[in-house]
Amino acid sequence: MCMGIKSREQDTHIHFTNREREREREREGSTSMATSSNLQGLHQVFVYGSLLADEVVRVLLKRIPQSSPATLNGFHRFSIKGRVYPAILPVENKKVIGRVLSGITPLELHIFDTFEDVEYKRCTVEVSLMDGSQKLQAHAYVWANSSDPNLYGDWIFEEWRQAQMKDFIKMTMRFMEELEQPESKARVETYESFYQPSG
Repeated sequence: MCMGIKSREQDTHIHFTNREREREREREGSTSMATSSNLQGLHQVFVYGSLLADEVVRVLLKRIPQSSPATLNGFHRFSIKGRVYPAILPVENKKVIGRVLSGITPLELHIFDTFEDVEYKRCTVEVSLMDGSQKLQAHAYVWANSSDPNLYGDWIFEEWRQAQMKDFIKMTMRFMEELEQPESKARVETYESFYQPSG
């Protein structure tokens, strides 16, 4: 099951103030990974690209959630021409290694939705924890254009960490600063203005 992510024009702007963050934290309660994603209104999100970096997640959520290594079977992680982050799409006999972030609040899930923007759709997938303890349902951001000619090869996290992460964190910080503004940019627009400045 997948949900398209609204463009900024369709979505009502939400100000992420410190007070709202504190209210969300008070609602969090325990962050147990026991079963599905909506216990106590909290969610689990499978991450496989830039969100594998705690440094990026901290910029977005102002915290680092509990996480566990996990595998998503039946998908492949592609590189994208003109982008430094990856895409996943269903591919038979392939698997994606990532992590499940647990205890994600509705506000934090909205931040992820806004960050992933219209390039991705949020889907519910089944992932296997790598310690073999259980399978569970989690949200994952799947590339929206399944026939995109710009997808190719593999995307390797460690190569991204060494070559791209520092600039990507700066772009993410700019995105969060703009999100606080009354007329904020979409994340894709922030990305393109950061990596391809005019002039």
